[in-house]
Amino acid sequence: MKDNRRNFIKKGAALAALAASGGGLANAAQPLPSAKAQQRLSETVQDAGMEMSEAYFWGPDERRVTLAKQLNVFGAVAGVNPRVAGLENAVPWHYETIKAVKDAWKEKHGLNFNVVEGPPTLGSKTKLGLDGRDEEIDNFIAFMKNLKRAGIDVICYNWMPVISWARTDNERKGRGGALMTAFNYDDVKDQPLTEYGEVSKETMWKNLEYFLRAVVPEAEKIEMKLAMHPDDPQVHNIRGISRIMNTADNFRRMLDIVKSPYNGITMCQGNFALMGVDIPALIREFGKRDVIHFVHFRNVQDLSGVLPSTHFVETFHDEGMIDMYDAMQAYYDIGFRGPIRPDHVPTMAGDSNDHPGYSTIGAQFAFGYMRGLMTGVAKNGRKA
Repeated sequence: MKDNRRNFIKKGAALAALAASGGGLANAAQPLPSAKAQQRLSETVQDAGMEMSEAYFWGPDERRVTLAKQLNVFGAVAGVNPRVAGLENAVPWHYETIKAVKDAWKEKHGLNFNVVEGPPTLGSKTKLGLDGRDEEIDNFIAFMKNLKRAGIDVICYNWMPVISWARTDNERKGRGGALMTAFNYDDVKDQPLTEYGEVSKETMWKNLEYFLRAVVPEAEKIEMKLAMHPDDPQVHNIRGISRIMNTADNFRRMLDIVKSPYNGITMCQGNFALMGVDIPALIREFGKRDVIHFVHFRNVQDLSGVLPSTHFVETFHDEGMIDMYDAMQAYYDIGFRGPIRPDHVPTMAGDSNDHPGYSTIGAQFAFGYMRGLMTGVAKNGRKA
């Protein structure tokens, strides 16, 4: 019995090898797919043509990198961290630093550093219109040029000085006890002003226009894609500092200040959904302008009962308020083929909550969910 079973296994292995080589019975029994079918299969295998990416804001964690590569996710979204290349006290916007960091991601970790999220030369001086902003802007322009020279052409940035991404609860119990991140404006509305006092929306718009008029023409010359991220949370004011990238109309206004395909957006669909807009429709609108350069694919649930939301929770990808399939279909239909990452996910059992929203296990669920959607839209073809 053992010999018969061993012979059976050997014969099965031989047939499998023959089929893999493209010869013999397997080749004769199965006709070659049509060119259209092969193209569709290629797009499916390649995540519907999009560049699946993972975030590494705290460096190249070995476990996170290994799991990403096992999932066939090779894009790396991060800041320019000189320590990744073993450098200390290096200027992050200099070409030598950027090139060394990009090479380290590739050679040491096998990943493609494809998006800078959080540029090192854009701070409160520029956003608040303080002394020294012209130097910051000059350094930002130099950073763009050096980044492009090193082979990176997407910069995700925001217009949130002093108080950036904010949550009021990082341990909200969700499905099966997973830890969710949440925000409730009632918890922050009475907090004291920052050292900068009241900063009006008019001031924020004036400073943004100053920046865009200086930077976008330079970005256009080198084809650098600037991708503005929405305010997160998308409320109107926190501790006296106004927020202006918090409505779809304000994004339209921003895009019109300097009309260019390189003056674009990060389509963080969680924030846009909490503004009260139809996500697939907005994707198609911005897609017609060719200004979606980067996607944060995440889901949320409003808890306030009003939109724009003042109280929300970030959910698993399959349980929030956004129709995620229709959103993925819209990206595919507009021809988006750029970098896309899951963004905030719940912290799942067995994982650390040291970095809320960036659970490694939670990201694995998100990647599988996203790849399923990508396969579906690629197989079904364009709908509009």
